[in-house]
Amino acid sequence: MDASSWVVLKFGGTSVSSRERWETIRDIVQDHIENGRRPFVVCSALSGVSDELESLLQGVIEGSHEAILADIRQRHLDLAVQLGVQPESTLLPHFEQLSRLVMGASLIQEVSPRLHAKVMAYGELLSTSLGAAFLNCCGLNVDWIDAREHLVSDSRKLTRALQRYLSAHCQFTPDDVMQKDMASRSANCILTQGFIASDPNGDTVLLGRGGSDTSAAYFAAKLQAERCEIWTDVAGIFSANPRMVPEPFLLKRLDYDEAQEITSSGAQVLHPRCLDPVKQYHIPLHIRCTLNPKLESTVIGDFDSSDEARVKVIAAKSGVTLISMETMGMWQEVGFLARVFDKFSEHRLSVDLVSTSQSNVTASLDQVANALDPASIEALLEDLQEVCAARVIGPCAAISLVGRNIRSIMHELGPALKVFGEHKIHLVSQAANDLNLTFVVGEDQAQRLVRELHALLVQKKLEAPKENQTEEREMEDDEVSGAHVWWRKRADELLDMARDESPLFVYDEETLDEAAESLLAMSNVERIFYAIKANAHPDILSRFYHAGIGFECVSPGELDHIVRLFPDLKGQSERMLFTPNFASGEEYRHGFELGASVTLDNLYPLEAWPNLFKGREIFVRIDPGKGRGHHKHVKTAGEHSKFGILPTQIPRLLDAVKKADARIVGLHAHTGSGILTYDAWIDTARFFTSLLEQLPDVRHMDLGGGLGIPERPGQPVLDTVAINESLRPIRLAYPEVAIWLEPGRYLVARAGVLLAKVTQVKEKRETAFVGIDVGMNTLIRPALYGAYHRIVNLSRLDDTRRETVNVVGPICETGDTLGYNRALAPSQEGDILLIATAGAYGRVMSSSYNMRPPAAEKMLARR
Repeated sequence: MDASSWVVLKFGGTSVSSRERWETIRDIVQDHIENGRRPFVVCSALSGVSDELESLLQGVIEGSHEAILADIRQRHLDLAVQLGVQPESTLLPHFEQLSRLVMGASLIQEVSPRLHAKVMAYGELLSTSLGAAFLNCCGLNVDWIDAREHLVSDSRKLTRALQRYLSAHCQFTPDDVMQKDMASRSANCILTQGFIASDPNGDTVLLGRGGSDTSAAYFAAKLQAERCEIWTDVAGIFSANPRMVPEPFLLKRLDYDEAQEITSSGAQVLHPRCLDPVKQYHIPLHIRCTLNPKLESTVIGDFDSSDEARVKVIAAKSGVTLISMETMGMWQEVGFLARVFDKFSEHRLSVDLVSTSQSNVTASLDQVANALDPASIEALLEDLQEVCAARVIGPCAAISLVGRNIRSIMHELGPALKVFGEHKIHLVSQAANDLNLTFVVGEDQAQRLVRELHALLVQKKLEAPKENQTEEREMEDDEVSGAHVWWRKRADELLDMARDESPLFVYDEETLDEAAESLLAMSNVERIFYAIKANAHPDILSRFYHAGIGFECVSPGELDHIVRLFPDLKGQSERMLFTPNFASGEEYRHGFELGASVTLDNLYPLEAWPNLFKGREIFVRIDPGKGRGHHKHVKTAGEHSKFGILPTQIPRLLDAVKKADARIVGLHAHTGSGILTYDAWIDTARFFTSLLEQLPDVRHMDLGGGLGIPERPGQPVLDTVAINESLRPIRLAYPEVAIWLEPGRYLVARAGVLLAKVTQVKEKRETAFVGIDVGMNTLIRPALYGAYHRIVNLSRLDDTRRETVNVVGPICETGDTLGYNRALAPSQEGDILLIATAGAYGRVMSSSYNMRPPAAEKMLARR
């Protein structure tokens, strides 16, 4: 096979820690093979295992290593069971070798850098052994190789032991021998480890934490690969860290130099060291999202950089250590700096940033190149005292403006630099390549500075008025909502409604219909039930009723509400589903009397009230063991969840059913809410099919709801077509069992907005507030779940969003905040703010707390 057909794929810890993720890897590998490429897969250790191995080494000295070793072992054995892989041949040899190393270290009570590297390597060796076995079981022809046989550290860069073993560099020139070896193999996929290599003596060495990216780049260069793909849990490089800035922008294309500056300045998506190998050999590097492979991503390559002067990224790097060196003796003294930096060289410490004056030199230590430890810094300070007064400043953060031709826009940066006015700047550095301007400040100021600089230098620039601004803004909103943003097109109507009555929920009929149609088109799902707890407005229920959708109710009140509105549903068990939780016997009786399909999620009702279920057909909620969702309060499966019966309790369940003379005709599960990956429901279906042999009367599988909608920029849109297609094999294999879904939020969230009027604005030092006439009594989701709702100033929809504010309500609680750090157009009293995706769990969860009435509701008819 031609060498150019190689594609190197790197998967990090979160991407290799579950069957779900390994199935994604399988599909990605298969797709490349079908497109004529030969995948070379590089994998990290399971998420958190490298940290556990570090703890294991510490435990050797403290005598606590046995429990840690047992936990590491069990994690891998559990994953082997998930993957259907036999652990005896796959894992046990590695466990035995690791145990011997740990036992030896415990006997001599010493962990050398050489032993440290050997032990840490087992994270990758174990994960890749499991992965190769699983992929081969899936029908792929995969060869597992030991990365240490092909990556050898550069003897010219050997330093002190700590760095030689724990932060090595490797040669990466094209390798004819390796290329011939790989080409001669019959396998159509190679799988190996990241992070580990060997030295010229054959000892194991590490490439530094995060070094799997570097491993992938090394292999790409040695193989002269067509491209290198780094698969992670985000879509790419953004204009700021999403944890610091609520709405950063995805950078779709970067050249190698820009990417190097961004990653070196603190962006943690890529390890900075991985860029040099791909740059030298002009290999495109793609950053891809394992959680949703279809997402648009960042590509780094030989792109013609625009001459436009622009700040693209506000990056922050915390944990920065500064060394301040001061003496009047350096003034006009030849060779002073050479002597100072010789000290750094003697201690094998790499310098990142430098700032000088007539009496002071301040330098930061490179976190990537240095395996920093307090003893090394103390030794450096002691030697520096010979030539100057040296001290450590920290902890600090480096805030970097990264972009193009920054010097040419220095005059435009003046307003932005005012944000540093209240803070001491320890160091300023401007890169000679004109890609970077960095300020080092106290670490506690990093988040606020990044947020404000991003609003002023990135957001404002990208949102500057253009001829086609309206079209571009609608495209941006599409990315957030995953659907057409109906409220933008009907802004004038909404403003008129809000002026007459505020606060106000408004629902759009057309968007409700579109959501319903997308689910009813799923040919492999026999019945859709709407979870009315999401929104019980009669007009919404009527639209779904006439569309043929059933209703899922969780209380007698919801059942009665449905029967009052639609009397003909009484007795229709396939249009009315009752799923109570810790309910009284009377509630179950009421459900049976109305003719609903009734679900039990506990053994207690059957065992305590058997006569209530005599002769009844029932559904049973089974806990599949793993919850999903955007917040711990919406995860409804797993050992700490109050919902469902454990699979291990099925024998007891069958006994109780027999004694009650009932029949289990349906299975039910619900793992959580806000799920955006299509495979959640097929996992539940597979789980159910494993139980069917024990439950022969089952003819319905209710896979639950939880279908999510994107709320933040960069989140994927749930692919209902992919959900439907994933269920096809189950539908074909078990035609006698009908598949049901019970979505709530998916059907109504995007159709609803909450309109509120600005009452006050104020500032408290660096924090600005916009107060509105709606609070947590009307929309409690942000306070309860930390939920995110897009907020815009509807009165100034096309104005630049140049202010960063907290949007707060009138309720006497600190938690009464609808949105933190939101970019808004400048707001004034009387302006109307729109809170998007508020059609679900808004009005139904409202209260009259503080004796404030919740918002009213209105339906916006189709045009």
